[in-house]
Parts: sequence; structure tokens; C-alpha cells
Amino acid sequence: MIDKKLIEYVASLSRLELTRDEEEMFMNQLTDILSYIEKLRKLNTEDVKPMAYPLNKSNVFREDKLCPSTSKEEILANAPAKIDAFFKVPKVIE
Repeated sequence: MIDKKLIEYVASLSRLELTRDEEEMFMNQLTDILSYIEKLRKLNTEDVKPMAYPLNKSNVFREDKLCPSTSKEEILANAPAKIDAFFKVPKVIE
């Protein structure tokens, strides 16, 4: 299925310079991948429901709890420069 010419073509499209050993390695790996996909195509999946994730888990969210926030004074105490209740930063737009 996968031959050296195809590997060289894909490498040129990807702007990759492959050594002969790398070409051989990728040729073998891609052939193995396509062989495995062929095996999967032969499986009967008629009664298998489509799923978004391979694991049967639902979203796990933490409980939304109201917590006290840090005060402006505490946050601005670590600022290298500030103006009133804001951080002072260098101008980036002219």
C-alpha cells in the first residue's frame, strides 16, 4: 500500500528532509496503521451507539461555591506601578 515514492511525496509536501532510515520507518509505521484500520472496518458496529469520548464518563464539575475575593488593596500591593485602583502598564498602542 505505502511505498517509498508516496513517503517521499508526503515528505516533500510537508517540507521534511527524511533520511533513508526514516523513510523506511515511516513506510512500515504507516503500513501498520492502515492494516489496523482495515481490521477495524471489518468489525460489525451496527449495534454500537456513537459516542463523543471513548470512556463512559460524564462531566465532573466542582460545586460552585461563593468564596471571599482578595481585596483591591492586597492585589495592588504587589504591583510594580499603579494609578489609583489600576495597574499601570507600558503603552503598547501608539
